[in-house]
Amino acid sequence: MDDRIRAHVFVSGRVQGVYYRATTRDTARERGVDGWVRNLDDGRVEAVFEGTEATVESMVEWCHTGSPNARVDDVEVEYGEPTGIEGFEIRR
Repeated sequence: MDDRIRAHVFVSGRVQGVYYRATTRDTARERGVDGWVRNLDDGRVEAVFEGTEATVESMVEWCHTGSPNARVDDVEVEYGEPTGIEGFEIRR
């Protein structure tokens, strides 16, 4: 399983209170991506995606749009080594 990659994403804009985390979780699960998503105190959403390059990149792309009522202003991505997360959850 060394073809897995990890993307650590910070999304800014109107991304809290618009079901961004729940939609991220559902989309990641549909695509077989592992990781987590949470709101930050500064109004951004933070997420980690682990999976194949294709599925992780599809989630990073998805973050630029997000849930239907979100307005995404910026997406910052840092790539790193996967840590072996299994499943996808919303963290509080």
